[in-house]
Amino acid sequence: MLRRLHIRNYAIIHSIEVEFSKGLNIITGETGAGKSILVGALGLILGERADVSVIPDKEKKCFVEGVFDHPANPEVSRFFIQNDIEQENEIILRREISGAGKSRAFINDTPVNLNQLQELSGMLVDLHQQFDSQELGRNHFQLQVLDALARQLPLRSAYASVYQQFSAASKQWENLVKQKAEALKEYDYFHFLFSELEEANFQPGELEKLEGESALLSHAEQVNSVLYKLTSALDNAETPITQQLRSLAHAVESISAFHPKLAAIAERLRSSQIEIQDISEEAAMISSGIVMDERRMNEVNERLSAGYKLLKKHGVKNTDGLLEVRQTLSERISKVMNLDEEIKMAEKEKTALGREADELAAKISKGRKDQVGSLLDMTHQLLHRVGMPNARLKISLEPAALTVSGADAVEFLFDANKSGRFEPLRKVASGGEFSRLLLCIKTLVAGSLEMPVLIFDEIDSGISGEAAKQVGILMKEICKMHQVIAITHQPQIAARANTHFYVYKKEHLGAVKTHLKRLEETERVESIARMMSGEKPSEASLQNAREMISG
Repeated sequence: MLRRLHIRNYAIIHSIEVEFSKGLNIITGETGAGKSILVGALGLILGERADVSVIPDKEKKCFVEGVFDHPANPEVSRFFIQNDIEQENEIILRREISGAGKSRAFINDTPVNLNQLQELSGMLVDLHQQFDSQELGRNHFQLQVLDALARQLPLRSAYASVYQQFSAASKQWENLVKQKAEALKEYDYFHFLFSELEEANFQPGELEKLEGESALLSHAEQVNSVLYKLTSALDNAETPITQQLRSLAHAVESISAFHPKLAAIAERLRSSQIEIQDISEEAAMISSGIVMDERRMNEVNERLSAGYKLLKKHGVKNTDGLLEVRQTLSERISKVMNLDEEIKMAEKEKTALGREADELAAKISKGRKDQVGSLLDMTHQLLHRVGMPNARLKISLEPAALTVSGADAVEFLFDANKSGRFEPLRKVASGGEFSRLLLCIKTLVAGSLEMPVLIFDEIDSGISGEAAKQVGILMKEICKMHQVIAITHQPQIAARANTHFYVYKKEHLGAVKTHLKRLEETERVESIARMMSGEKPSEASLQNAREMISG
């Protein structure tokens, strides 16, 4: 429900703030007073493009704000969550346009772009103007009408959930198939690289160990020469160092009684002799293990050469890097091999969901077909009531590929004058015809469909008398369940209002501006009487107006 609309500095509106009520809100006034200007301003918070030519005072901003009750519509709640906008009990849409043409839009004081504003406002307001592209001409709404009459909106909601799962599963399957196709292009190359590393079979730290062995083999003669000199000096010389240390230790020990520190020196000499003896033996053992082996030298160099090539090829620095590359390649190859299983599982899920979606869509299609005849009959009756006795509606319902709306392609066809030539609504219906047809159909489904605020801008064009009366009755029926705001020239429609607003012009600060006021009961009678008989209504006109209001 639209509770309040505030407009400032727009066209000939200086400032207007109007509080709407539940039910049927009617706006009347003289031609040119600014009734449709209200709708133009409202269009700004519905996301229409801004035109600076409508801003009379370029020094001030044009300001339009609408305050709505938060509807019990899950799509609206989903919008707030997806766009990270705080939800409150009311929804405030605001548009500000500077004299330079800069436009800003807000939802609950959060800046948004026009696409976001249009998306949300489309859930809150259903604006019907003459010559506009109407919702009734859209496939989605036409199917929704049939589903509402068939009382299968819950079934359609269940189908939509399954279809979305089916769509997601199909996309997952397609992505996996695409992944496999892309992976197969690189599979042979990855497999070659992996096989090369697998065949080399390097162990952790191997290249680093081989580099040490290569250095030793290359200097074996030099190492053995130094070790030989060491062992000779320590243990094999004419007077070996170990033997000299042993003799010296014995000599110091013999005089240790003469000084308290000599015993310790003798002990240290014996320890040194033991340590040097051990060094000599270990050096001899190392020397015995170092052999200049040409065959082994070649093996080590070949292994290192192969390793260095692989290091350069894969851009790594050590053996562990090569092992990591091998592991990564192994995982990639395994992933390609596992894709077949994933594809089979995804295809199985897709097929099952597709089958379930087909079954639900078939039930929905049957319900729709069963409603076509009764929808046409009821619509023709209402069209006769609103002054279109020769108009005929025809519904084309054909099988189609699955979509979120089902498996039907629908087209509402229209013949305004029993010509026998039915054409799509968007091609043949005039603005007034379209709006009245829409009013008839929405009357039929008003109790079943979640609909936003319905705003009708002069849909009574070209009708009067009984037809206008019936349009008013239909609006009154719809407004039992939905808020309706209508701009009209017809007293028969204005008389049905729950709340009646009157638009008029008045001079303000030296300029003629549009004003709006809510009419009290007596003012309503006078206004409706003037709509019937002119500026100075007779008592008969006033009485007729009273009867229209009470009827």
